[in-house]
Amino acid sequence: MRSRLESLPALPSRDQDSHKGSFGTLLLIGGSRGMAGSIALSGIAALRTGCGLAFLACPKSSQGIIASFEPSYLTIGLAEDEEGRISYDAQSRIREQMNSAHAIAIGPGLGSSRDTELLLLDLYATTEKPLVIDADGLNALSRLPDGLPKSNGPRILTPHPGEMSRLVKTDTKSVQQNREEIAAEFAEMHHCVVVLKGHQTVVTDGQTVFVNMTGNSGLATGGTGDVLTGVITSLIAQGMTPFDAARVGVNLHGTAAEIIAEKLGEDGLIASDLPHAVAEAIRRYRLH
Repeated sequence: MRSRLESLPALPSRDQDSHKGSFGTLLLIGGSRGMAGSIALSGIAALRTGCGLAFLACPKSSQGIIASFEPSYLTIGLAEDEEGRISYDAQSRIREQMNSAHAIAIGPGLGSSRDTELLLLDLYATTEKPLVIDADGLNALSRLPDGLPKSNGPRILTPHPGEMSRLVKTDTKSVQQNREEIAAEFAEMHHCVVVLKGHQTVVTDGQTVFVNMTGNSGLATGGTGDVLTGVITSLIAQGMTPFDAARVGVNLHGTAAEIIAEKLGEDGLIASDLPHAVAEAIRRYRLH
């Protein structure tokens, strides 16, 4: 019998006698040629959510573009293929950087190739660190003929309804008609946290279900999912459990959209508006 949860936990405390190492280090993997903005949005959002250090690992040809978006995160140039996607040869460099990370995310702007799929599957199966999977990372998982591999650590999947339908081998309409049950069954089967995005985003670990009530139609635009990935990964890096980080993350993400709508309306919201508003959402969250 699954339980419904409505309350939200407190955010991690912030001791005034702190340094950048006090608030966690994260690693984001993605940013293929033509999709540099995706991982940049994730990185900026992660920092605005309060993590101490954010490293963005991307193809070398995208590194300069990604670095130019924001001076506050660090970039790592990786081996790439002829199409500007991360090569499997980058695995050792990624693993080296993972050693210092408290949380990892893969998917924003990752692109689709055999090498990126192999890299994702290897990380999914072996790393003990919390791993958030989004976008092309989810698409790679959905193409596995035998389903998801057994994981060696916490996994957080953040599909929209179309990605969820591919993961469970059904159509989007069926997912939308039974969002909570489909997300919870998948999470229970694969021992992961599922964040099924959309109106009233569902967050579940298979045993407990949380339905988010914040947000608006302004989030229905490209890049907002990349922002959410950064928010959730940042909260995990700061010490929250994956389930708590996911449900607080979607709440903050939705509240940020509401804050923007107060000034701009819902129509004109774009993803790059969100990170600053997430910071304000956190300020309000701490007050309550």
